Amino acid sequence: MQTNLEEVKLSLQDFQSVSNQKDLRALIKEKEMPFEKVCSKLKYAQELEQLQIEMVKLQQWASKTKQRIAIIFEGRDAAGKGGSIRRFMEHLNPRSMRLVALNKPTEVERGQWYFRRYIKQLPNPGEIVFFDRSWYNRAVVEPVMDFCNNDQYNQFMIQVPEFEHMLREDGIHIIKFWFSITKDEQQRRFSARLENPVKRWKFSPVDEKGQKLWDKYSHFKEQMFSKTHTSYSPWLIIKTNVKYTARLESLRYVLSQFNYDGKDEANVSLLPDPNIVIRYFRSSYKIDY
Repeated sequence: MQTNLEEVKLSLQDFQSVSNQKDLRALIKEKEMPFEKVCSKLKYAQELEQLQIEMVKLQQWASKTKQRIAIIFEGRDAAGKGGSIRRFMEHLNPRSMRLVALNKPTEVERGQWYFRRYIKQLPNPGEIVFFDRSWYNRAVVEPVMDFCNNDQYNQFMIQVPEFEHMLREDGIHIIKFWFSITKDEQQRRFSARLENPVKRWKFSPVDEKGQKLWDKYSHFKEQMFSKTHTSYSPWLIIKTNVKYTARLESLRYVLSQFNYDGKDEANVSLLPDPNIVIRYFRSSYKIDY
């Protein structure tokens, strides 16, 4: 029998009887209220909090043991990179973590070795660095938008595996995420940005061209995967059409990669969903379509 919404009400006494999310979910269930989406968001918030507690533990361990951790977020525009990074960083100590989101290179930087400006941003001992886009700009965005020439692109594709191998040998932990979004979902998010005054600044002419050049992006993305996915620096593809799931699963993946202090006391699963977090493999199946 369908619940009559007009008959389902929460009184002041109901609200006073709950003290946490678990009690609120139980109350909603008891009242037979059709609030599946509310319950889903409450569950998301609860899991996110627990995973962020684990991130704090990871940071404390990294600081104590002088680990150097670089987490790279790549993907098409509106795939959710920035939102996920914010959830990673939200409760971390700013003294031992940084966000790197570089502007276009200066005239001087354009005359230097391409990797030089990124080398300056690599993590120091005890530090976690989040890259909101990275040196992989040259693998996808720059050739798509004609911001580099063929020689520059080809040289980069040859050098990047060796560059990352040197970083790994020097003790830097590199995690490379590709946030995968479908074309329809990207268009929906672009439209939402334009309709929201506080998010309109996120939409740029480059975003608009991204939809028109979708197939060109796909070509260079596949080239990047095939030539820069290595055993020591693999690509992890995160399905991001459902942004809340993507945030939780990318957090889970990072936490699963380190044996930090207190990990065995976690009150949340640290095993990423293999249907959401996928290690790149060569096949005829294409993502982002």
